[in-house]
Amino acid sequence: MLPATERHPHARAVLSGALPPDGRPSHAYLFHGPGGSGKAAVARAFAAALLSDGAADADSVRTRVEHGVHPDLTWVTPSGAAEMLVSDIDEPVVAAATRTPFEARRRVFVIERAETMNDQAANRMLKTLEEPAAFAHLVLLTDRPGEILPTIASRCQHVRFDAPSADEIAARLQGIDPITAQACARLGLGDGERAARLAFGDGPKLRASAEAFARGALHDDLAERPWLKILARAKALGDAAQADVEARLTEELDYLPARERRRAERESGEAAKRAARRARSGALDQALQLAGLWFRDVAAVADGVPEVVHAVDRLDALRTDAEGRGPHALRGAVEQIDEARALLILNPSEELLLEALAYRLARVLGAR
Repeated sequence: MLPATERHPHARAVLSGALPPDGRPSHAYLFHGPGGSGKAAVARAFAAALLSDGAADADSVRTRVEHGVHPDLTWVTPSGAAEMLVSDIDEPVVAAATRTPFEARRRVFVIERAETMNDQAANRMLKTLEEPAAFAHLVLLTDRPGEILPTIASRCQHVRFDAPSADEIAARLQGIDPITAQACARLGLGDGERAARLAFGDGPKLRASAEAFARGALHDDLAERPWLKILARAKALGDAAQADVEARLTEELDYLPARERRRAERESGEAAKRAARRARSGALDQALQLAGLWFRDVAAVADGVPEVVHAVDRLDALRTDAEGRGPHALRGAVEQIDEARALLILNPSEELLLEALAYRLARVLGAR
């Protein structure tokens, strides 16, 4: 059995029959399921199985795949602020997929967040999917299969990964109060990675700022402009992401010849800025989602079903907010949140977007 597929029966059934030496792997797979469900771990294990086939030292192959240093494994992550660029795909995948393997019988390409491919990148990828070399195998990973272009999805064999239960996710969040771990697991909506981000680091501060934003609208208490705390937290996360990329790329520059260093420095600076924008936008979206979940939880309490609440560690505050509230207005507030999240992709003025949203929410909720 392929490692890491124990709790994914569909993935186990599809991939086990493709394993060498007797299996016949497809030229392309689409691994889809929520973040933290194990897609990347299974993709790496599957790549190790394909690349170690026929190798004199299979253990060495698996070790190098695990550390990402096997020459016949290419692992692609988007470099754009919100999308995968043509340059992420063109040379690393499209061109490389036509070249024979360095040492294995096959070449394996793993593309993370495949739903972020822009039209140009997707069109470049499409040619490779339509006319793949016999030795090339592509594994596309996505948390959002509905956003994959149909022309791409139709040329891949789909492999489903199921979301872990909230109890499973909570059990992984070691070192924090169990009730808080359960709340983060539920608020992650089946996404283990999102739950972990809520539980640790700047996650608790981001969550607190989102809740303050929602409660400010509920209680007509917007004088302190609670959206500013969300913006501050998002900026801090963006700055941290930029610093991480700059540190990593600076280390890599030490290994480049002097003639290539200037170009690499310029490109690494742009990559760091894109990482910052991506992290900041992701934090804003997550904060708005959390605000929407707060309204949803208040509605659940108002409806008399507190057992379905996500923020189980905030029940007292939710009961306070639910007093005298009608579920209809609260659901209208959730719709306003969803509309604002959709606007983020247009790169609006973030402060104006959040400020306008706060006052709209106050009106919808009857506070104004």
